[in-house]
This record gives sequence, C-alpha cells and structure tokens, in this order.
Amino acid sequence: MNKTTQQILDSRLGTELSDDEAGQLAELMSLKALASAEYLISEGVADDSLHLVIDGNLEVVKRSGNDGVANIAIIREGDLAGELSFIDGEVHTVGLRALSDGHVLSLTRESFEQLIDQNPQLVYKVMRAVARSAHRIVHQMNHEFIELNNYIFKQHGRY
Repeated sequence: MNKTTQQILDSRLGTELSDDEAGQLAELMSLKALASAEYLISEGVADDSLHLVIDGNLEVVKRSGNDGVANIAIIREGDLAGELSFIDGEVHTVGLRALSDGHVLSLTRESFEQLIDQNPQLVYKVMRAVARSAHRIVHQMNHEFIELNNYIFKQHGRY
C-alpha cells in the first residue's frame, strides 16, 4: 500500500473505504504543497475539487470591512474542504488559507465522475463522506448559533 492510499484511509474520507477503494482514489488525486498564508481557495472563485488536508491546517476566511478577513473556522489534518463546490460547482463563499506549510490531496469532479460507471459503490462511499463532513459543519454552526443566542438574550451580552 502506498503512502497516499494510507493517508486517505486515515482521513475522514477513508472511513468506509477498503484498501482497494482508497488506492483507486489515490490514483485520481493530486498532491499540492501549500506555503503558510497561501490560499488554496479564494472567496468568489469557482473550484470543482474536493480537498483532503494531509498535514497542516487551513483557516476558513471571509472578507470583512476595511479589506480585512475574518477567521471563521479551522480545517485540520484529515478533514475535507471544498465539499459543496465540488458537488454543485458554485463559487466559494469563503476562502481557505494555509496557517502553516502543509499539503492537500485534491480530487477534481471530472476525475471523480469517471468512477460512476466503473465503481458506483466507491462513488456512494465518497459522497457519504462528503455528506458527513457537511453535516458536521452544519452541526458546529448550529452549536455556535445557540451559544451566541444564549449570550445575547439570556445574559444580555454580559460575561
């Protein structure tokens, strides 16, 4: 088993995959090195790739007033990134910027779609991983919304 296959198996993407299936994905994915502060994805740009963080961390950033950016979340080693644009092809509403030097594996939609006829079970498992990742993000956002709501309305903004 090669290193890329093992990295996939050790990630959120590889949760349900067999060694063979992870190997098939590894053949379709490309490795990209990121320097600290480099953008993997820029806000407002379309990207049809699913990204898997191999090492390093990415910060999810959103443009804010005064030409600044607000940090929304951190994507860690083993996490997926770019899931929704991978599925729907829409432009990214946030950017992804490296917090340190690191690497990601990227899978383009075009490469992934080659698997639909060849291995529909693998496609199903990858899409389940994407859905789990999106679900985790929504769950976290709901949790943060409730905390903010409690802070504002129950504590009247007091610590």
